[in-house]
Amino acid sequence: MPKVQTSLRLEEETFKEAKKILASLGMNFTEAVNIFTAMVVQERGLPFDIKISDYPPISFEETQQKVQKSLDSISETSGKPADAFFEELLDR
Repeated sequence: MPKVQTSLRLEEETFKEAKKILASLGMNFTEAVNIFTAMVVQERGLPFDIKISDYPPISFEETQQKVQKSLDSISETSGKPADAFFEELLDR
């Protein structure tokens, strides 16, 4: 099948981050776009649900702060790290 060239405008930081993630998955951006496009055709729509969230949007910085707060509270309690928990669970 013949190929067509197209052009996209993306946020630079988002594009850079996506390329890193895709590289770790063993593919480049073009391959990912081709997969996405094939899935749109197969699903006859977007290959994921588009929903209105019941929760207000949260910035990346706020997310980081919440994760750090959770991590801090875990280390302050007598909790068990997840890897130790699952290791113990799988040994049974």
